[in-house]
Amino acid sequence: MSPIEPSNSYKQKTENKIIETRPKLESKSKLKAENLNQAENQAEITLRPNSLDEYIGQERLKKILMIGISAALKRGDSSSMGHILLYGPPGLGKTTCAFLLSKLIGSQAHVFSAPSLDKPKDIVGVLMSLQKDDILFIDEIHRLNKITEELLYPPMEDYCLDLSSGNGASTRITRLPLPKFILVGATTKLGNISAPLRDRFTHIQKMEFYQEADLITIANRTAKILNFDLSPKASQMIASRSRGTPRITNRLCRLVRDFSAHKNTNLASPEVVEEAFTLFQIDECGLENTDREILKTLIENYNGGPAGLETLAATIGEDARTLEDFYEPFLMQLGFLERTSKGRKATTKAYQYLGYS
Repeated sequence: MSPIEPSNSYKQKTENKIIETRPKLESKSKLKAENLNQAENQAEITLRPNSLDEYIGQERLKKILMIGISAALKRGDSSSMGHILLYGPPGLGKTTCAFLLSKLIGSQAHVFSAPSLDKPKDIVGVLMSLQKDDILFIDEIHRLNKITEELLYPPMEDYCLDLSSGNGASTRITRLPLPKFILVGATTKLGNISAPLRDRFTHIQKMEFYQEADLITIANRTAKILNFDLSPKASQMIASRSRGTPRITNRLCRLVRDFSAHKNTNLASPEVVEEAFTLFQIDECGLENTDREILKTLIENYNGGPAGLETLAATIGEDARTLEDFYEPFLMQLGFLERTSKGRKATTKAYQYLGYS
């Protein structure tokens, strides 16, 4: 076996996982989400839209995708639309885009997180399992290691896989043809992607935070799927505290559903929703306890900042990457936090919101 040839056990494991996801998706697409536990993964799949018409928001992105797909299908070559890179904060629907894209062209979606493709054998096994027009979705693609990233270059450009065998002067490169596929990469840090990888994507699109009207529509749809009722005011309350993010809308709907069941009612009234959010410490802006702790720490411990990311994360006992990827984007959008060359700073607006002035 060559140093980067996939093992038979890996191939069998990959095939088994694809087969196991079929009943959950009830479509030709096969979704592989290795980093979610089974219950959470099933919940996300249940709430995920089944068509582009059901996909709320991101109108510009949907139009671009539809134009690319339509043109490619007219040419009789779906993969000719090119590879797609989606960037923006987590929870805005990047995985859903890949899933719907596969449904539109009638192929399969293979979903991975970059850290799960750490070894050369992993990415080789994935590439060799693809069929024509399949979608390969790699989340957190900025976290690919250098070797794995470079192995992707020939498949992305020429749909060929270069396998090496031997050592030193006896090293040989064997080029294997691959079916044409579409790589959809997702990242929260566009600047961390190397230029050679970034330049191999045809489409580079930003995922925008959602407007409240779209989140209200999503909340009502989610409530219907979860089999409970939301009053108009209650759905607006959920949307306004969703941080512009559909994933959070869905999470809040599940919390409200459970709290309503605890109250022995199937109708989530404004009063029930407000009581639930008070219990879960989610305020009217959608800030949670960790958001407020970040701002309070900057103000009280560092005189408003600047404070370095690692220092701030250590002070509040939070992972630095979680703080940077999940909490900071929304705090910056609200105007409560600034990133400077010297570190993070709390704004005058944050002082006012927390009652310091």
